Amino acid sequence: MQVKVGIVENRARGTAAGAALLAAVLSGCAGPDGSHAPDGRAHPSASAMVRTAASGGTVGTAGSSCELPVTFALAKNWKAKGVDAETELAKASSGPDGDLSASLADLFLRQGPVTAACEIDAKPAGHIGFLRVWTGGPDDTDARAVLRAFVAAEEDVSKERYHTFTTPTGLSGVEAEYVTTSKLLDETRKQRALAVATPDGPVVLHLGGLDSEEHEAMLPAYELAKQTLRVT
Repeated sequence: MQVKVGIVENRARGTAAGAALLAAVLSGCAGPDGSHAPDGRAHPSASAMVRTAASGGTVGTAGSSCELPVTFALAKNWKAKGVDAETELAKASSGPDGDLSASLADLFLRQGPVTAACEIDAKPAGHIGFLRVWTGGPDDTDARAVLRAFVAAEEDVSKERYHTFTTPTGLSGVEAEYVTTSKLLDETRKQRALAVATPDGPVVLHLGGLDSEEHEAMLPAYELAKQTLRVT
């Protein structure tokens, strides 16, 4: 079965069936746009992190590597690649393992009500992790409900905290900070994701990393994407 390598890597360190290796948390207390993370530690403010993330272009526009309902700035050297989930699912279904391959592909390519649409690799920038974009159908108009369902599909979620935000571009959405625990590896990982509603359906943006340390090192790229997020 051919499934996007990055997505498999993201899930491979979870349960034996391939549960999520995802990590996210951002917050800061250094400025008015900061807060405390679920672990109680303080991080740099959002604006401070954006200032440290040099822009490496834009993703989401027509003709770009990922055509999306939204556009946002990429951090320097991060590389975006589109994910054609329907094609991957069809390949898996027609493979030698049939329904089993399709079920595994579905696990990797869908989370809650949204489907993988783009993954942005941090390896060229010196980090191990991905910033991923997931999209849903036009009937899902409640960004908070979509984000809650996305988080609920994670493994052993705890310490969930939701809050609304409005970007400098005027786009409003909902963001979640939470922690997941892998029983197989006996480790916890901080995570962060956001959701916005667009005329074409909801969009979820999620940052993953090899571990929490890598994740925190990539937060400026996540915050740059968030602060420049706009509907196409």
